[in-house]
Amino acid sequence: MSLLEIADLRVNYGEIEALKGVSLAVAQGEIVAILGANGAGKTTLMRTISGLLAPRGGTIRFDGAEITKLGADRIVQRGIAQSPEGRRVFGTLTVLENLRLGGFTRPRGEIMGSLDFVLGLFPRLAERRAQFAGTLSGGEQQMVAIGRALMAKPRLLLLDEPSLGLAPIIVQAIFRSLREIARTGVTILLVEQNARMALKLADRGYVLEVGRIVLADEAKRLLASPDIQAAYLGGESSAHRV
Repeated sequence: MSLLEIADLRVNYGEIEALKGVSLAVAQGEIVAILGANGAGKTTLMRTISGLLAPRGGTIRFDGAEITKLGADRIVQRGIAQSPEGRRVFGTLTVLENLRLGGFTRPRGEIMGSLDFVLGLFPRLAERRAQFAGTLSGGEQQMVAIGRALMAKPRLLLLDEPSLGLAPIIVQAIFRSLREIARTGVTILLVEQNARMALKLADRGYVLEVGRIVLADEAKRLLASPDIQAAYLGGESSAHRV
């Protein structure tokens, strides 16, 4: 049975229909990548799953229960956490304070185990635990954002553009960490501009174009597809990035 199941999801921004009947499923333990050009609706999809946007129609089910109309706090409590595009750390709080905020829905006695896991996953954060998050590098801030989401002990982790604006060596480190997170049993839904990296990491992928799913397949098949190569893997210009 799918852990996450979305059927005919429709979302509007005023008169603009950003999602036009999106349907997809993510099984327990999978890593699923969402590919698409800027404006395709990828971030809208993630924000709607998280409860930050209210859909105009369709359903979202998590672990068999409908969560379509739940608020963001209730969705976190159900076991879904998001690391948003642009990181959005609390710059005037320390690394440790940012991480602890991620566990706000959990009993205090359970937080230390997750904190130890996050600091073990990202040793740089352990070294900088007392440093203000706003003074960190972009890569370190991304580690804080992912770590903060993990502090909620999610069953489903939503990642929106984790490599955006980062140097290649830092991107490699972030993706190694995502593999380690997946090995612990956390299911991952990933929106990522670097299509090649995303498909090498993922089990399956969906292609979103102008608010519609136009292709779905195993990640290795998408990686080998001439159409995907031409659209997303053909060069380094922004026109070829997801």
